[in-house]
Amino acid sequence: MAPPLIQLKDIGLTFGGTPLLSGVELSVSAEERVCLIGRNGSGKSTLLKIAAGLVEPDSGSRFVQPGATVRYLPQEPDFNGFATTLAYVEAGLGPGDDPYPAQYLLEQLGLHGDENPAQLSGGEARRTALAHVLAPSPDILLLDEPTNHLDLTTIEWLEGELGSRRSALVLISHDRRFLSNLSRSTAWLDRGQIRRIERGFSAFEEWRDEVLAEEERDQHKLDRKIVAEEHWLRYGVSGRRKRNVKRLGNLHTLRAERRNYRGTTGSASLAAAESDKSGKLVIEAKGIGKAYDGRAIVDNFSIRIQRGDRIGIVGPNGAGKTTLINMLTGASEPDSGSIRFGANIEMATLDQHRESLDPKSTLTDALTGGRSDHVMVGGKPKHVVSYMKDFLFTQEQARTPLEVLSGGERGRLMLARALAKPSNLLVLDEPTNDLDLETLDVLEEMLGDYQGTVILISHDRDFLDRVVTSVIVPEGSGRWIEYAGGYSDMLTQRGADLKRPATKQPTGTAQVAAPKEAKSQPAARRRLNFNEKHALETLPKTIETLQAEIAKQQKLLDDPNLYSKDRKTFDQVSQAIATAHDKLSEAETKWLELEMLREEIEQS
Repeated sequence: MAPPLIQLKDIGLTFGGTPLLSGVELSVSAEERVCLIGRNGSGKSTLLKIAAGLVEPDSGSRFVQPGATVRYLPQEPDFNGFATTLAYVEAGLGPGDDPYPAQYLLEQLGLHGDENPAQLSGGEARRTALAHVLAPSPDILLLDEPTNHLDLTTIEWLEGELGSRRSALVLISHDRRFLSNLSRSTAWLDRGQIRRIERGFSAFEEWRDEVLAEEERDQHKLDRKIVAEEHWLRYGVSGRRKRNVKRLGNLHTLRAERRNYRGTTGSASLAAAESDKSGKLVIEAKGIGKAYDGRAIVDNFSIRIQRGDRIGIVGPNGAGKTTLINMLTGASEPDSGSIRFGANIEMATLDQHRESLDPKSTLTDALTGGRSDHVMVGGKPKHVVSYMKDFLFTQEQARTPLEVLSGGERGRLMLARALAKPSNLLVLDEPTNDLDLETLDVLEEMLGDYQGTVILISHDRDFLDRVVTSVIVPEGSGRWIEYAGGYSDMLTQRGADLKRPATKQPTGTAQVAAPKEAKSQPAARRRLNFNEKHALETLPKTIETLQAEIAKQQKLLDDPNLYSKDRKTFDQVSQAIATAHDKLSEAETKWLELEMLREEIEQS
């Protein structure tokens, strides 16, 4: 096995009471791709900061291979002291690094480099931070929620970019599809310790369930053994006391083991408060349109949404998803066309902006409005602590200021507020933001059981595939089209990914807005990415260096007496030549492939 580039040994960290990390071990070797999984608050981000050298643990050690470069992507990057996005990205380069990748990556991510970091949106800040850590092509990338605030187009670009690099990866993400496509091993941080399997995230959930089931069986056996030993203690023969002192000691040990057992955290209990059924027709839009500054955001869009439909709206940031959903729900008036609402509509909304929460208010105040100790859930009072526990908050957090909550805890709070209101129409704007995988599972089940209608915006492909019955996609120039099925079904029907215009028209029951005549858009040409261009430029020199190294070692082997007089040197030289030949063959093959690709692109 290759030596680790970075290694954490016996890491311990405690904030107050229960240890957050206890004897944690994590090692990452060259080109390994590890996803770090765990519930919100389990210590994933803290462990990644320890790996990056930003947090000092209470105990344990951190080792980084001398000369290895490490880059860490935080959830909230600090842009203080940087006048432009390009300046921030270039600050991530090492001494002697080529500055070209900084500008190249910003362009790939839709930025120019002259933006003021203080005025960036959440998505722009995330893209700038990604360029900052990717530009130096580090040996190790530590990425904390890299897909947060990114649209689907950028997420898919990032997948391809990371997949083509040779950097070792440690990923924290709640995007199942992203993790499944990139990871090769899984580290599960659970109750302060790490379990690891050398398989990607796609195998994690089944393995986790097996581990927890085995743990539950072991605890049941322990409980039965304690009961049997306690029975012996009460009714055993008194004359055997001296001989059974050891057995009594074992009973105390069993009790201590049971006392110290940290059981799994319960699952969130999400349930939407439902009102009376709406009419069969929920929303009917005919030829609606909206434009800003002469640019069509929505143009001549029509749709009929019926009770029980689950509609997903996807597209790049800035495409107009929120504008479309606001028109469909009556939050804003269309410039043209008409919208008709069905009978008995009761709507509950989840806004993606956590800023609507007062950071100084407490958890209880946010749920009750500061008026009492009860929450009205479906028109009935429920004690706030009981309702908090449904969303995995503890009683001790009742008076916690919102400013100290994690992103995942704020996400659960927003869900708790939205789901308490009686509804038969749920409007959810990026509901999966910051939620851990277990809470996502419960949210999916809740939406599956919900008897009303759901309209949601999401960039989580797996969530869309599991939840929605149709997907609405922007096709450019204000044109939006509805496709039957989930996200994967939409891609199949379109015949292209979201970066390209559709090559097919949707089939089935999905209703399609009549497109206006438009200029045909040429298909996007394949281009060499930065890594491919860089490899084409540097591989000839690498090949030349390897050939020189082989010639140098071969001169030593040409000595017919080398084996007899210095067997150790003979073995070392033979191994060095074999390794150099392998590297030379790999470099020559790679250069030939890239050269053929370059010629193919130039001729197309």
